[in-house]
Amino acid sequence: MSSEALAFLVFCAGMLALMGVGMNMGLALVLTGAGMAWVLDFWDTQLLAQNLVAGVDSFALLAVPFFVLAGELMNAGGISRRIIDMAQAWVGHIRGGLGYVAIGAAVLMASMSGSALADTAALATILLPMMRQQGYPLRTSAGLLASGGIIAPIIPPSMPFVIYGVTTNTSISALFLSGIVPGLFMGVGLIIAWRLTLRSIDLPAGQPLPLGARLRATGRAFWALLMPLIIIGGMKSGVFTPTEAAVVAAIYALVVSLFIHREMKLAELEGVLVRAAKTTAIVMFLCAGAQVASYMITLADLPGVLTGWLGPLVEQPRLLMLVMMLVLVLVGTALDLTPTILIFAPVMLPIAVKAGIDPVYFGLMFVLNGAIGLITPPVGTVLNVVAGVGRMPLVDVIRGVNPFLLTYTLILFLFVLFPQLVTAPLVWMR
Repeated sequence: MSSEALAFLVFCAGMLALMGVGMNMGLALVLTGAGMAWVLDFWDTQLLAQNLVAGVDSFALLAVPFFVLAGELMNAGGISRRIIDMAQAWVGHIRGGLGYVAIGAAVLMASMSGSALADTAALATILLPMMRQQGYPLRTSAGLLASGGIIAPIIPPSMPFVIYGVTTNTSISALFLSGIVPGLFMGVGLIIAWRLTLRSIDLPAGQPLPLGARLRATGRAFWALLMPLIIIGGMKSGVFTPTEAAVVAAIYALVVSLFIHREMKLAELEGVLVRAAKTTAIVMFLCAGAQVASYMITLADLPGVLTGWLGPLVEQPRLLMLVMMLVLVLVGTALDLTPTILIFAPVMLPIAVKAGIDPVYFGLMFVLNGAIGLITPPVGTVLNVVAGVGRMPLVDVIRGVNPFLLTYTLILFLFVLFPQLVTAPLVWMR
């Protein structure tokens, strides 16, 4: 067996074994990368340390901690709650209205934080008790909230797009723009799926609020609604870069929370910063560990091996895209979104480009597939968030998410068959 083949075996077996024993993913990537270096006779502790540093030494990655902080500030400062209150004022009276509130709020909140976990936690904390109290089936409600939360990685600003752009040297601004239409597709898909689900659920309709009450709720959400306009408008007009947009989002959320809404006291800021720092540390250590593994993967020419396997499909871009999406669907059942990007994006993108697939379109599809993995068992980190917030068994959330998971899967393969649904709006927006 050649050293390259042995290195590939070490990588696959090492990752499976270390994940099986529950090791931290970042540390697992470092150890498998070190194992590959040993097999390739390229062992050098200084080189490993340099790659660890290089994995996080990027200006663009500065967007991650600030978007995380913005999400935490939104939840602590009442911004998220005002979005939900506004949606409830307009559609909460419709039969199954809280489901439509969840979908509308998920789309709006996705345009502010870019974090699936933060958005899901906010939605579940506020809406799940209300749904339980009003007689909504708990499983289906939890599944809908989890499904709404994963719109956040698609609609800009999106932390996974930042990580993907840094990892593959793809334009982050173009990735942000590419996510707008697919994110709206996801929202419409959830509305259709929820409407079909309601056929078997007996829920009463409520009384609509007076127009004045609706307008007051919208007025209270004014500063929250202004946030995505500032972020996306600023990037589109070239006033600031995606990294600078993250800083603007965090400062804006801080000012609104402290001085306009006044729902967050200065003493609470320490807790917000600590939570944001913990999340950032996890993401950054993943990036550092992935750089070690990625360097060794390149040395072992694993992209070349994969290209050889998929080579016959290069002449058929749609079939190649379908095969790669199926592979990523399987990967998503075991890996979280960030490590999936860090490990597989640098390997798969060159093959896609060779087949003539637009790199921005491929990036959107890659992140969309990984986002769906967040609600795919057995890992499904977003499912765990909803189960924890709702204090309910994980298996109930898994059963409740199935109709919405099917909807997202159909949307994914619709984009595979008709890439113009993504590329045409992107050309127009550019």
